[in-house]
Amino acid sequence: MSDTPASSPTLRSTYRIEQMDCTGEETLVRMGLERIEGILSLEFDLAVRQLAVTHTADPARVLYVLESLDLGASILGEPSVVDTPSVDQAAPAQSAQRKALVIALIINAVLFLAELVAGIVANSMGLIADSADMLADALVYGLSLAAVGSTMARKNRLAARSGYLQFTLAAVGLTEVIRRFVIAGPVPDPKTMIGLSLVALLGNAITLVVLSRAKSDEVHIQASWIFTANDLRVNALVIVSAMVVAATNSRFPDLVVGGLIFLIVVQGARRILALTRLAG
Repeated sequence: MSDTPASSPTLRSTYRIEQMDCTGEETLVRMGLERIEGILSLEFDLAVRQLAVTHTADPARVLYVLESLDLGASILGEPSVVDTPSVDQAAPAQSAQRKALVIALIINAVLFLAELVAGIVANSMGLIADSADMLADALVYGLSLAAVGSTMARKNRLAARSGYLQFTLAAVGLTEVIRRFVIAGPVPDPKTMIGLSLVALLGNAITLVVLSRAKSDEVHIQASWIFTANDLRVNALVIVSAMVVAATNSRFPDLVVGGLIFLIVVQGARRILALTRLAG
């Protein structure tokens, strides 16, 4: 966040961000907006998918950055002139947030390895795809941590590498899904799918609580539970597919869900790569 230019009025703009309903997407928004000179504070309300920005930057520039992240951003009304916030008001609780990001990174990295191994053993593309989704989240949190104090060029390199890695994982995964559709293979083990998905769901819930409690705003915590993270829905999707596999003794429900999750990973990669276009 930059110091306020004396000649620029301090504005407060409110934005609706349709697809911002979890902490991972909030992290991407923060990373995008921190590249703009004149951003003083950000107030997120996940319950209504809104973001209030206090800034001296051009409102059009702020909206451009938000739109570039492909999260369905739009401005609500006209910016209003406000008093410049004090240093104490503008400074975020960075220590608590950094600690929360480290915990989230560790949880997602462990779940990535656990689901990957279980997916291979159980012949489940749903679990393997979910592991890639976990890795994608770990990359977002790790990218946010690594970018602190870095130059813009280094931030862009980190974002690009993370995005391309996600694209590669998704491409390999989708190729394998197609191959398994064409070539007959074993039916995945539904018990392993359900068991690991429940563990992953618990891990995602813990991550959600940890990241929410890094903020002092109790409304944010409530909002995080009202709009559960995308990861929780993905875990539930794998569980449902496992039940269908068990009922039909068919591998196809698992393959369909695996393909859908890999497409979600592709979308996440696109959003991370959008960060590399926001410099300047």
